[in-house]
Amino acid sequence: MTSSKIQTREQAIRQAAEWRAEGQRIVFTNGCFDIVHLGHIDYLEKARALGDRLVLGLNTDASVSRIKGPLRPVVNEYARSRMMAAFEFVDLVTLFDEPTPKELIELIRPDILVKGDDYTVATIVGADFVLANGGSVETIPLVKGYSTTSLIEKIKQSL
Repeated sequence: MTSSKIQTREQAIRQAAEWRAEGQRIVFTNGCFDIVHLGHIDYLEKARALGDRLVLGLNTDASVSRIKGPLRPVVNEYARSRMMAAFEFVDLVTLFDEPTPKELIELIRPDILVKGDDYTVATIVGADFVLANGGSVETIPLVKGYSTTSLIEKIKQSL
């Protein structure tokens, strides 16, 4: 079952260590992934292609609300976790509640840290840690016209 890809922080740390010991390159990204759309799928698929395993740090419901406002998330963390785990290109999903994924990145120790091209390497949380440990930081071009916020606005306008 894909739900086995959803792991606690401790399980994720152990799994990443096992993959690293096997010589596999670990890619890490994070986000809310509230209403899944083409932009998310394209981004995650390209992120996974950069290495052997993709670890996804998923914001908790409380974290999403702090970032996006009290009406978000639209989809709860359990459902978001299951959807992300269902993608074949996502190897592991773990939740984080901190304001940034910095601590999680330092515990997972990815070889490659990835964010969308709406970020620069200088603005990506954890980039300094990954680079200092011999890893790389990559940005992936986002599919224009796709965002959860714009989808929500379109739905509101259609009501």
